[in-house]
Amino acid sequence: MIDKFLQYLQYEKNYSSHTVLSYKNDLLQFSHFFELEEHHLNISKANPNHIRQWIVEIIGIGLSARSANRKLSSLKSFYKFLIHEGVIKQNPARNIISPKTNKPLPLFFKEKEVDFVLKDVILGNSFEKNRDRLIITLFYETGVRVSELINIKDSDIDNYVCSLKVIGKRNKERKIPIGKDLLKLINEYIELRKKEVASNFPYLFIRKDGSKMYSRLVYSVVNKHMSQVSSLSKRSPHVLRHTFASTLLNNGADLNAVKELLGHANLSATEIYTHTSFEQLQKIYKQAHPRA
Repeated sequence: MIDKFLQYLQYEKNYSSHTVLSYKNDLLQFSHFFELEEHHLNISKANPNHIRQWIVEIIGIGLSARSANRKLSSLKSFYKFLIHEGVIKQNPARNIISPKTNKPLPLFFKEKEVDFVLKDVILGNSFEKNRDRLIITLFYETGVRVSELINIKDSDIDNYVCSLKVIGKRNKERKIPIGKDLLKLINEYIELRKKEVASNFPYLFIRKDGSKMYSRLVYSVVNKHMSQVSSLSKRSPHVLRHTFASTLLNNGADLNAVKELLGHANLSATEIYTHTSFEQLQKIYKQAHPRA
């Protein structure tokens, strides 16, 4: 039934291969635990006690509460699928209380740090310099995910209405408005790429040998350049995405608008940025008010 569930996630729910693999690993890990407990692999026979014991065990060996919650969510989805298939009547994971987590506030770069990287750190007219500058600019000005950025095609750029089309999670398409300066930067990069790199790929961002960019390389590009100006523990593309959201909210953007720009499925995922925004307001208040 695990294989059938994974096929359901991939072909009917349109989950990414990475997400499906995570579900598979979680279910196989629980299957191994269940086999040791009951001497067979049929986890459809598991009860709430089995699941509680497993959660306690994986946290006991050092797994974070956040990771344990994700694994518990995998089980809940699997058993919900089994109910739909008529294999079981009750979800044994339904009433399991999730381990408490302390959600850290998202990290973000300072505006002057990003500006310094774009203006002074990434200098030169080479293809790779222009590509790296555009990558960081796109993250900062659009808030796209890494998976979205590497799959942008030239045809996704709309020069008439100044917008960018991206394919987000679960193959959901959205259009993001972009400024004329960014549009100009994109078109200049495309012209340079056509002159310097021979490639049959339709993607906007490619490597110097003409092959498609991959996630780890994009991470390395951002980390390399942002490490020169920032002391944050993480200097990843996702921090630039956080920076995009925090910058909008700190400048008065509507929360629902930010949600749509980020491609979040629900508002709760966007609300975490309001904490960062509120911290900024607190800082301004303490600096400016004589009795703060």
